[in-house]
Amino acid sequence: MACVSDIDLPEGVGRGHLEGMTKIQRHASPLSLVVLGAILLVALSGFLGGGAPARHVAERPEALLAVSVPDILRNGEFFEMVVRLEARSPVGDLTLGVEPSLWADMTQNTMIPAAGEESYADGLFRFAYGPVEAGSAVEVKMDLQINPDLLGGTRGDVVLLDGERELLRLPVAIAVRP
Repeated sequence: MACVSDIDLPEGVGRGHLEGMTKIQRHASPLSLVVLGAILLVALSGFLGGGAPARHVAERPEALLAVSVPDILRNGEFFEMVVRLEARSPVGDLTLGVEPSLWADMTQNTMIPAAGEESYADGLFRFAYGPVEAGSAVEVKMDLQINPDLLGGTRGDVVLLDGERELLRLPVAIAVRP
C-alpha cells in the first residue's frame, strides 16, 4: 500500500488539502458579520434616505402653501413631490412658481393636475390654475427623478402667486446621496 507522501497529487492540490480543517477554518469569518451589521445600521439610520417625506408649510391669513418631499434621496431615485395650494381668500389666478435651481439635474415625469397655462418669468417656472374661491385648494402631484450627475443636493423656493403678486414663498432643500 502506498503512503500519502508517495502519491503524486494533481496540480493545484497540496498536502494541506488532505489534512482536516482547523476549528478556525470551519467557520465563517466574524468580519463578514460585522460588515453586514454596519451596512444594516447605516441603512436603518436614514442617512442614505428613505422614510416618510417631510412636510414644509408656509401660511398667512390669505393662503397656505405646503410641500411634501423627501429631505434625503439617493442618486437616480424616483420620488414624489406634492404641493398643496390653499386659498383662504379669493385668488384671481392661483399660480405655482418653482425656482429652476430646485429642479436642476432632475427629470420631471408627470404633473397632475396639469396647469391651464405654463410659463417662465421673473426666475420662476409658473403653472397657472386660474381663479379659486376662498376655502378652495389645489393639490399638485409631481413625479420626478434625480439625474445621475446630481450629487450633494439641490435647493430652491416654491412660491404661491396670485397672478404676478407673491402670496407665499417656501424654501425647499433636498440632499442627494450616492
